[in-house]
Order: sequence, then C-alpha cells, then structure tokens
Amino acid sequence: MAGASPADERARVAIARASEGVEYSEQPPYHPSHAYPEYPFPAHVGARPNPAYEGVREALHLLGYDSERWDSPEWNPLAELIRPGDRVVLKPNMVRDFHEDRAAGTTALVTHGSIVRAVVDYVYLAQGGKGELVIADSPQNDADWDGLWRAFRFDELLAFYRDAAPDFELRIVDVRKEAVRKRHGVVVHRYTRPGDPFGYSRIDLADDSEFAEVPERTGKLYGAEYDISQTEEHHRPGRHEYLVANTFLQADVIINVPKWKTHKKSGLTVWIKSAIGICGDKNWLPHHTEGTPAQGGDQFAEDSIKRKTEQRVVLVTKRALRNAGPVGGYVGSGLRKLGSYVFGDTNRDAIRSGNWYGNDTIWRTVWDLHKCWIYADRDGRLQPRPQRRFLCIVDGIVAGEGNGPLGPDPKPLGLVLAGRDAVTVDTVCAVLMGFDPDRLRVLARAPFVRGFDVSPVPRGAIECASSVEAWSGPLAGISDTPDFKPHFGWADHVEQNGRPDVEQSLTAADR
Repeated sequence: MAGASPADERARVAIARASEGVEYSEQPPYHPSHAYPEYPFPAHVGARPNPAYEGVREALHLLGYDSERWDSPEWNPLAELIRPGDRVVLKPNMVRDFHEDRAAGTTALVTHGSIVRAVVDYVYLAQGGKGELVIADSPQNDADWDGLWRAFRFDELLAFYRDAAPDFELRIVDVRKEAVRKRHGVVVHRYTRPGDPFGYSRIDLADDSEFAEVPERTGKLYGAEYDISQTEEHHRPGRHEYLVANTFLQADVIINVPKWKTHKKSGLTVWIKSAIGICGDKNWLPHHTEGTPAQGGDQFAEDSIKRKTEQRVVLVTKRALRNAGPVGGYVGSGLRKLGSYVFGDTNRDAIRSGNWYGNDTIWRTVWDLHKCWIYADRDGRLQPRPQRRFLCIVDGIVAGEGNGPLGPDPKPLGLVLAGRDAVTVDTVCAVLMGFDPDRLRVLARAPFVRGFDVSPVPRGAIECASSVEAWSGPLAGISDTPDFKPHFGWADHVEQNGRPDVEQSLTAADR
C-alpha cells in the first residue's frame, strides 16, 4: 500500500464481492475470464466466469497495493510484499478430501483450486516470472493426499505452469509425517508419509505457552487420537512443544489462503485456526481438556450423569485399546459406533470432545502455533521480532456454515477477503458472520497472549475497504451482514444477540 505505515496496513481488511457470481469455475487450471491488463498469460483466458480470480484481484486492489499502477500492464500488487529471491509458501486449507456427508463434496470444505490459481499468478508476477513457490499444508490425518490432489486439480495447474512458465517452479508438499485410515472415527491403520523435505523443528514455548497458566490440566489434555500419552509427553509444566514443518520456517513470505467456515471447537476458522496446518504431527496438539466443567475440563458442556458415565466409559476404553494395535482399532471403531447410539451423534446433537462454546483449550493451541510461525527463525529458535511476512486471502466465494469444519453447509457469498493481520482479518470475518468477537476466545484472548505481541491493532482501529457500501469504513459501522448459522454447540451463544451466560464458562484468567 503506497505511502501507508505498517500499522495502517495491518488495520485494513479488504472485502471484495465478485460480480461474476457465487459459483466456482470448474474448468482447470482456472484461467481468468478476462485478459486483465497485468495478466501474464493473455493467450490463456477461460470461456466461463471465474469469480474467485476476480475476487482475489479486487481484494488486492482494495488493500491499496501498487495503487498508482492499478489496472495497467505494470500493476504488480504483491511486489510490495515479496522481494527478489524470497522463499514464498502458499498455505491453502486442505483439511480433508471428503465431507462428513460423503455426497456433499468439498466445495464448502477446502480452499478452491481457482483461488489458489489466482494467488499463484500474482506471486509469479511479483517474482518476475522466475523462482519457486511452494504450496503446503498438513491435512487431517485421515485425509487422502491423492484425493486432495484431485480436488484441487493440481495436475492441470502444474502442467500449465510447466508449459507457460518454465523458469518458475511450483512444488506441492504434504507436511504430515503420517496418515491413517479410520473406521467410525477410530484409527485402524497407519501409513508413513514422505513428510516435509526440509524436516521438522521441535519448538518448546515453555512458560510462553498459553498452557503455562493452567498446569492443573497436565495429563488431561487430549490431542488428535485416542492415545493421549504423546500429547502428555509434549505438554507438562515447563514444557509445551510443537513439531513445526520446516517448509514454513524456511519461508520469507507466507500467503495464507484459508476457507471461511464455522468451527465446532473454536467457533470459526479463518486465519488464526489455520495455523494447525503447520504441524507435522497433530497428536502433539491439545484439542480439548478431558472432563466436565465442574471437573476443570471442557470435553462436555454439562455435568449430567449421562455425560459423566460416557466420560468413564470412554476413559476405560481408551486405556484398554491404547496398545492393542490394529485389532484394537477395529474393536474401538465398533464400540464408538455403539456409543453414538447410546450417548448421541457428535455430528447431529451430542456435545462432546470440546465441540462447544466453552472449549478453553483449542484457542491456546492455535495461538501457541502462531507464535511459532511468526517468531521462530529457520532453525526453530524463537526470536523477539517477526521472522517472516504474511498476507491472508480468504476464500469466501462459497463459505461454510453449520457443522464446520468437516461437515459444513455451503454458504454462497461470492466474497474474497484479504489482510495483513490475523486478529484483524478474523475479527472482520466474525462480525460479517453475525458473531460477537468477545464470545470467541480465540479473538477475545488475543490481546493477552503470553510472551509475544500477536494483536497490535485495537479493534476500534480496524477499517474495512469494500465496494459494498454497508461494509466499507470502520468495523463498528458494518451492517447488513450475511449471518452464518453456527455449529450447534455454539448456537445461541456466539451470535451478536446470543445469551450472556457464555461468560459463565470463562476461567478467572479470561475475565
């Protein structure tokens, strides 16, 4: 943004509404429908509308990047972010290749390939048509990489760039160390993945972790799998470790391209929650704290006899099956299916596993991870100053509401948002969703995060830039919002007019 200070840049969020509609192009490699003046491949134009490409372009314009040359052949918006020779990583949301409802597809689930294509083109421009761009993420452990590859249509994207831009290399990396096959949500088989070609860094936040203020949760933090011993190993008083993929730490610039969705554990997932995708092993990541609120946990929302019984049954089952191998996995999957009949279905009506507004665990995890990818140097050592530059471009052409993040309903909006600050971007998204940012711990706690400054922009300073009049100007003046249906564990609590008893679940440190 020419002439703007860094603080001004962080305070601004672009909200671009595509005029070409609310449906994605389905013609890979997703050429734009117009040969825009700056477009580097004018011989390759799509025959159908591509609102994602239009939205990305307009969002970068609304941010004010290279504004003096806008709509000219010389316009190069990302040249203000990317310097010659920079290592650039693009991180989309590649959480999983299938929806909870297998027939629903991935439209509302993952970042669409047409958004990725548009961002790749502008990185290509910024790098002068030479260099390398890495697309990387850590999908959920039961995601099939080949399925994701097909969903994003990466074959067509790579083939196009090989032919049209031979001096520009695109690499696509799955940074998981391991993938699994599940049956009824229980691991029955494990597969070793190639992992991050740059390896991993074990980063210990120690007393700068958000978990340092809750030492009483030691031994109760639940990770991504039934075996919690690994989570316990990395989270105890004085030690809070994360296994971060070095592809992200080697970057000079990270362009985060998340999907805009509701989330069962954090309320929403946009920029902040997407930091989960920098990890090589998600079982190092606390997702909830076992027990009921009266027991100091957030696994369940109520202290009923039914939930306490479920807790005891689950605890005994986990311990019995921890070292039972593949046979134990199949036994556990059968027991879990039976349990859904007895105690309720997690995806329909039963609040468990921290899937509610009282989750006081996941926000700590994601802010710890943000400290890692902002402040850790290439060797994984935490430094006092940010180590890389960030931009976020949010895929809201079709967002996801309801049972997010794995079973969301499509929310067609035709929007692309962009910004330079995580709290600012997520706060704007929350307000547009009709949610109260103060009822989302991941936002409400940001000014008080330990050890590092992750929230430099006061909420009152946030400015929105949009072609939609109701969404342009100070955040406090936004109106006519396309309110989202929250996950059922957050309904009647997270909304702007939700019940005030959400505060009753906050710890003393939260108040």
